[in-house]
Amino acid sequence: MRRLPPIAIALVLVPAVVALGPKKESGPAEAALDRKGLAARVREETLSAWRAYEADAWGHDELKPVSKTAKDWYGAGQSLLMTPVDSLDTLLLMGLNEQAERAKSVILEKLSFDRDIFVKNFEITIRLLGGLLSGYQMTGDERLLRLADDLGTRLLPVFGSPTGMPYVYVNLKTGKTKDPKSNPAEIGTLILEFGTLSKLTGKPVYFEKAKKALAAVYERHSKIGLVGEEIDVETGQWTNRASHIGGAIDSYYEYLVKCAVLFGDADCVNMSRESIKGVNERLAEEAPSGFWYGQADMETGVRTASEFGALHAFFPAVLALSGDLPRAKRLQDSCFKMWNLHGIEPEVLDYRTMKVVSPGYQLRPEIMESAYYLYRYTKDPRYLEMGRTFLEGLEKHCRAGSAFTTLKDVTTKEKGDLMPSYFLAETMKYLYLLFAPEQTLDFRSVVFNTEAHPLRRVR
Repeated sequence: MRRLPPIAIALVLVPAVVALGPKKESGPAEAALDRKGLAARVREETLSAWRAYEADAWGHDELKPVSKTAKDWYGAGQSLLMTPVDSLDTLLLMGLNEQAERAKSVILEKLSFDRDIFVKNFEITIRLLGGLLSGYQMTGDERLLRLADDLGTRLLPVFGSPTGMPYVYVNLKTGKTKDPKSNPAEIGTLILEFGTLSKLTGKPVYFEKAKKALAAVYERHSKIGLVGEEIDVETGQWTNRASHIGGAIDSYYEYLVKCAVLFGDADCVNMSRESIKGVNERLAEEAPSGFWYGQADMETGVRTASEFGALHAFFPAVLALSGDLPRAKRLQDSCFKMWNLHGIEPEVLDYRTMKVVSPGYQLRPEIMESAYYLYRYTKDPRYLEMGRTFLEGLEKHCRAGSAFTTLKDVTTKEKGDLMPSYFLAETMKYLYLLFAPEQTLDFRSVVFNTEAHPLRRVR
């Protein structure tokens, strides 16, 4: 496997970092914004939401804050402690040490993967495997790494398809797999976690299996450089040719770029460069409402929809990480316009008509993530202002008692009843890091997985 030295990667993949260099962190606009106060506010909101989880859903996967009950992903008695595992590194970063210790304790005492249940490989990898790995790297507790290794071993059978692309589900006890209809995101969003596990345990099989799966998707891109929305992992044939940067494809592009940064992998450098080029050439669109990325047929490039939503809002961060700050800034401006239409972003918007297509809001973090990346690269205080707007929108529209909940409709602000584990893992973490002093986390020494778990480079 070819490797590039770290400096070469930076020059090839992230010229924005090299060109911009460090800048002063403070200025009149930032001082007026009271970053310290906003960071403290996010920390208090996180603590309040965590306490609500402890009070009404302790030991379960997620909190339902309106009904003050719990949700377990795989049925009663089958909790995998999604919220404690997902939240551990957030609690540590915010200095909520007592809460972090309780989270770690319940993980070590109660979490077992010896379960006769079929789990979704993608979700378990990004939330649990990623959370255990970042928790280990932040605490040094070998028991967390042993749990991660046990989980990784139980997930490996998922790669047993003829193409090497993983099945959607795997049974943690028996190793049986099912559902060959998958997508680029679920296939390609594994290499950061499995690769980190490989380096920490000295077991090459984890990295090799995940990289083969990622490359298998890339090898099946069309002549114009696009991938589709659904593929059969047994035959390798596309079953849905819709190409976009939204759900089912999104984090495939993210992990191509981040694989290059985290591991110095030359193949990922080349795959990410060519893939982002295809997206920019075929999916980007100038509209009266701004600069967006829409949907097209992967083979012909013919535009099939002008939809953009909360999940798409991760892409400014990926553009910034890959060195394309001009596009990243313009797309983030469009994302902010989408947020401000109704005081909180919808799941999906038609950017040509600026009408909401899917009205829910799932407490998603992607727009905050992109603001964080752009602020770190530019030091432009307008991204701090964006962050304050996001925080105020959450507090105004999504509060449910002392926690937060999803919205069924951003136009009416009708509430749902769920605080997904990623709300504490991602949404509040990115908001906090946006406002907190830079020394809180060395942005350049870690790569965030798609669940916002910071993974340190391991050479």
